[in-house]
Amino acid sequence: MSAPQLKTDSKYDDYDYPTTSPNAQSGHPGHTTPEQDAQVYQLRTQLEQGGYSERLDTLTMLRFLRARKFNVNLAKQMFIDCEKWRKSFGVDDLVRNFDYTEKPRVFEYYPQYYHKIDKDGRPVYIEQLGGIDLTAMYKVTTAERMLQNLVVEYEKLADPRLPACSRKSGQLLETSCTIFDLKGVGLSKVSSVYGYVKQASAISQNYYPERLGKMYLINAPWGFSGVFSVIKGFLDPVTVQKIHVLGTGYQSELLAQVPKENLPKLFGGTCDCEGSCALSDAGPWQDPQWTKTPKWAEPKPGASTHIENEPSSTISTHEPQGARAPSSETGNLVAGAGAGAAA
Repeated sequence: MSAPQLKTDSKYDDYDYPTTSPNAQSGHPGHTTPEQDAQVYQLRTQLEQGGYSERLDTLTMLRFLRARKFNVNLAKQMFIDCEKWRKSFGVDDLVRNFDYTEKPRVFEYYPQYYHKIDKDGRPVYIEQLGGIDLTAMYKVTTAERMLQNLVVEYEKLADPRLPACSRKSGQLLETSCTIFDLKGVGLSKVSSVYGYVKQASAISQNYYPERLGKMYLINAPWGFSGVFSVIKGFLDPVTVQKIHVLGTGYQSELLAQVPKENLPKLFGGTCDCEGSCALSDAGPWQDPQWTKTPKWAEPKPGASTHIENEPSSTISTHEPQGARAPSSETGNLVAGAGAGAAA
């Protein structure tokens, strides 16, 4: 029996890293049915007919389809909404030019960072929520720049972080391992950051689908597990399986997923990066053996450096009567859903 392979499209697929997912569930790259391959073709064709030409590669099509249970109409609507947002938010320009010079000062209150990899080879994303002080933070930055940084980090997760991790592991990796440290988080703190969190959560769940591998909520305050047991009744069972709510005795379970040498000392690991783990951005994406120039940083011959998907006025964006987009996200689950939290 031949090894599973992704069915690719020569027009859009130019991957220089593995394309078969270690997740053998139906709908994942290398594990699709003929019907799902046809749905990829159908989605891409409809988008092409509407004037779209960027981000139509097979891996992207599959992520949007999985996020909408392979309902082509809903996946098409999600993709179109995403492209409209990318244009209005200026994503392609931000990822090339954004400079978050105030990051060290912001991180004094709200560290959000990628740091090395877990035992499955995925990037580890960490947020520490207990020190959030918006009054102090907004003296050195703005909510807009915080969201812009969030988006840039999402783009860099897609390229170069995940491709570098895929090359190192020898298999396709599309998700991250997220750690939310809830130590010091109380109701008053949650309410004070609700506006920012709501915007960050919307970006996560609407525009970066299928990016969550596992999520660990550590130092969860008393009563949080009870609240989560109610919330998970409204979540997709696949998403629920990815989330682990842990109290202060989290280390053994967390270290079963993240190598001790890759986990910052703060959380029971042995890593102590020079200048702080939070600011190091350490990982395979920094190693010349595994990383390559991101696609978004490559100049396009004869083209402007500003890339936009321009839809025509003829594409239909209407859902079938009565259709609803099923939720497969965790963005509104916890305060601080950031650049590693899209399910």
